[in-house]
Parts: sequence; C-alpha cells; structure tokens
Amino acid sequence: MPGGDDRRESGDLVNAGGKVDPAQLQALYESNTDEDQPVVVDFTLSRDLAKRLDRYLVDRVPWLSRTALQGLIREEAVTVNGRTPKASTRLRQGDTVRVMLPPPPSTDLPREEIPLEILHEDKDLVILNKHDDIIVHPARGNQSGTIINGLAWHFEHQSSGELSPVGTEHARPGVVHRLDRHTTGVMVVAKTETAHWRLGRQFEQRRTRKRYLAVVHGRVEPWADVIDLPIGIHPTIRKRYAVRHDASGKDSVTLYRVREVYEDFTLVELELRTGRTHQIRVHLSHLGWPIVGDDYYGGRHLRVRDLVRGVSPGTDDPSAVVIGRQALHASLLGFEHPTENEQQTYVAPLPDDMRTLIEILRRDQFVRAPEVAGAELDLDRMMGSG
Repeated sequence: MPGGDDRRESGDLVNAGGKVDPAQLQALYESNTDEDQPVVVDFTLSRDLAKRLDRYLVDRVPWLSRTALQGLIREEAVTVNGRTPKASTRLRQGDTVRVMLPPPPSTDLPREEIPLEILHEDKDLVILNKHDDIIVHPARGNQSGTIINGLAWHFEHQSSGELSPVGTEHARPGVVHRLDRHTTGVMVVAKTETAHWRLGRQFEQRRTRKRYLAVVHGRVEPWADVIDLPIGIHPTIRKRYAVRHDASGKDSVTLYRVREVYEDFTLVELELRTGRTHQIRVHLSHLGWPIVGDDYYGGRHLRVRDLVRGVSPGTDDPSAVVIGRQALHASLLGFEHPTENEQQTYVAPLPDDMRTLIEILRRDQFVRAPEVAGAELDLDRMMGSG
C-alpha cells in the first residue's frame, strides 16, 4: 500500500490509499447481521512511525476530527495490540491498531417533524417507545421519514439538549442499537459521544438487559428453554436470515419463557443474549412457532374471524384486521447509565394492536398462564391495566 505503513484487515473497508472508505462502511453498517456489534477495522503496521496514535488515525479515518478520535481513544473504542492506549502512544512496526468505527457522515439528513413517543430524556440519552412502520436510521433507500430525522427536528425545536454533531462527524447520531421496521418498543439513543461509546460498549459486551413479548402460532413446549442456534444470511432469499450450521452462521442465543397459553397461540417472553438481525423471528420460526403477522418467516396476519369462533353479528366485524405486522414488542431495556453509573430500566407498554390481540385471545381462547421461573415482565403493566 502507498506509504507502506499498514495492511488491510477488513476486506474492502480500507481503500488502496490506506483510508477507511465511508461508502463501504455505510454498506457494512446497513448489512451488519449483528445489531449490537459495531463495525471494527484493524490496521497492522509494517514499519515504525514517528506519529502519535491520534495523528495516525486522522490519516486513516479522515471524516473524524482529531478531537473526536481522541474521544474514541478515551472511551476505549481503540486498542493497540489488545491494550487500551493513550492518544500520545507511539506506534511501532508490528503493532495492530483496532478501531470501533461510528457510522460515516451524511450531509443530507433532513430534519422532519415526526411524532415520537419519548419515555425519558436527559442530557446524555433519549429513551423512545418505537412505533410500528418506522425505520430507525437513514439508509441509501430511505433518507427521510426515520426516527433519526425526527430526532434531528426534536433537538432543534423542542429539546434543550442537542445530538452530537448531526450530519457532520456522526451520521445516524446516537444510534446504539436498532429495531426492525415493524417491531415496536423501547430503544435508547445517545445524545453525546461519551454516552454513545459507553452504551455501545455495554451492548457489545452483552451487559444490557433486553426482554421482548411475542404472540406466536401454536403451543410452545416446553414452557422455558434456551434456543442456541447459529444465524446467517438466508442462502437463497434476499434480505432474509436463517439458521445456518455452516461457516456463515454466527452464534445466536435466545431464552424464552411461556407467559400465557391459548388454544392456537402462545404469548412468550424472550430474553436476548445476542443481537443478530431478525434473531427472535428466525429462532421461533425455525422451531415451528412463527410470530403472528410475520409473513417473512411463516406467520399470518390475523383477522377477527381467525381468532373468534361463532362471532355474534353486530359485536365484532369478522373481517377486521387485528394485527397486520409481526406481533413482537421490545418491552424492557436495562443498562448502566453512561454518566450516572446507576442501573436504569425502562419499560414500553404494548401498542394497541398487540394489546387488542391478547385481549381477544384471553377472552376467547385462554387455556392457562403457567408460572415460569425467571419471567420478569409485568403483563398487567404491559397491557396498561397495572
């Protein structure tokens, strides 16, 4: 490579000039199958350099300022030979520099007034109850109408805080983790670089607590179990994922606990130990319990007539759609606050469609509610009756 001071360790992410390619980084973020893992790049030096670490990284990640890179070093998003360095660390031949990269910049991020349900906000972070049919961050095909567009407007017009450099050094500012377009529930967005990297490290190290609720087809047995099946990109169907027992499969672990049993369906509480794209949806479908409404993975959209036997005229419209998307809700998120160093737990109540679905199932198909060790979610609170 020109200059001879490092070699690529991350495929096409580093271009021939030794710099991280922002277009390739953007594509990698969009295709990343592990939603909790940041993109990491390695550089291995082929000769000694008369440069400090922070100045070396300015040459490698040109859209980040030296100040921003010093912040990454302070937050332990950079290592040298597996150890935490200082910005002033001098680099030697054979050193491997590993950098946890933020998404690349986007200068065309429109600010849009989009309804957002904010559960909590302070100087460091925002907790949202994500609604159905909204994407978390802009991508090549969706530069508007996302949560980040809405947050950009919110911070400019409604909040006393700000989101760290919107549209300059950090695109999709503060996005620490994602939820699928049609998955609802609680998620955190960082307002400062410090909060972003400290929260990101908790997700990366599996130190967060995440609980979901899902209604699935069929009766789930046993009432509690660990699903430990590797997941990778589907071998033939674009934009889908599958259990893969070959080299493309990544370790994926989901714990489930049955909360309520109905005649034809089951309400399950799920605990994520890893964060692969579509992980819950793929795991449940693979075991024969696709999520209601998840037509990607074998679930069906449900109408009243699919749930209620002998509908009385004038009481329920049998053709009315009860739920037309996957019945999956990110119910609880727990983590250590990035600056207050206290454990925080946030709960998002169920959206109307899932609440209505469960109400109908309780009324017309209820079988039992087993007591399962380790279940954490308060269903009355989730249903809005607690």
